[in-house]
Amino acid sequence: MTVSAKKKGLGRGLSALMEDMQNDHKKDKSNQMIRVPIESVHPNPNQPRRHFNAEELENLTASIIEKGIIQPIIVRPKSEKDQYEIIAGERRWRAAQKAVLHEVPVIIYDLSDNEVLEYAIIENVQRTDLNPIEEAVSYEDLIQRCGYTQEKLSSIVGKSRSYLSNMMRLLNLPDEVKAYVITGQLSTGHARTLLSSKNPIALAEAIVKRGLSVRDVENIVKKESEQKTKSNPQPKASKFEKDADTLMLEADLSAALNGMQVTFMNQSPNEGELKITYRSLDELDEVCRRLSNVI
Repeated sequence: MTVSAKKKGLGRGLSALMEDMQNDHKKDKSNQMIRVPIESVHPNPNQPRRHFNAEELENLTASIIEKGIIQPIIVRPKSEKDQYEIIAGERRWRAAQKAVLHEVPVIIYDLSDNEVLEYAIIENVQRTDLNPIEEAVSYEDLIQRCGYTQEKLSSIVGKSRSYLSNMMRLLNLPDEVKAYVITGQLSTGHARTLLSSKNPIALAEAIVKRGLSVRDVENIVKKESEQKTKSNPQPKASKFEKDADTLMLEADLSAALNGMQVTFMNQSPNEGELKITYRSLDELDEVCRRLSNVI
C-alpha cells in the first residue's frame, strides 16, 4: 500500500512526516508494511551517507540472520513497475543482502526528490550516522537543490545557523584533509582549525602521525598567523616552506623559554638560522643563563 506524503501535509515539516510514518506503522502494520523481493529494492543515488562501517554492518548482518529485519525499510515507488527506491534503511538493506534474504519488509511512501533528500539527511543527522564531510555535503545539497536559506535549513534540521555555516566551511579543505576527516583520523575540531592553516595538508599529516590535540594545532596555526602578519622583515628570509613539525618545534621552544618568540629560518633543507626574540634585558639574561648551563 502506497501512502501519499501530500495527504499528510508536508508543510508541517519533515519531523512531522517522520512521526506520521512511525504512527501509521504502529496503528495498522498490515496496511502499511509489505514484503517485496530484495532485488526490487534499490539504494537512493542521492543518499547523503556514503561510508558504512564494516564492523557495524557485520554485527547487523548477524542480528538479521538470527532475528530478521525488525524495522521495515522505508521506500518510494520507482518509475519501473514493482521497483522501489530506499528513503531510509539502506544499512538494513545492505545487511539483508549479506544475510542472503530473499525478501525484505518495506513501507511505501510517495515523496518528491527534495522530500527524500530532506528525510534522509534528517534521519542520518538525528542518528549521528554521517561523518562531518557527509553532513556538510548534505546541507549544501539542501541549499542548492531545494533553494533553502541557512535560516530555513536551520529550522528543518534543528541546528543553529552558525553550526551549519561552520560545517559547510569544511568543504573548503583540500581533498587529502577531507579524507582524514571521513575516516575519523581527524576530528571536526581539527578540521575547523586547519581551515586557517597556510599548509593544511602537511599539518593534517602531522596530526595523524603525532596525535596532536586540537589545542596543539591551534597553537601551530596561531604561530603561522603571527609570522605572516609580523611587520618587521625577517633577515635572510626562509626559501623553504615550513612543515608542521618545524612549526610545532618552534611552539615547544617558545613555551620552554617562557613565551619568547622562537623562529627557524631555513636557507636549505639542512641549514639555517635559529632566532630568539627577547623583549627585555631580563629575558636576555634568561636566554644567556640557559645557554651557559648547556655549554
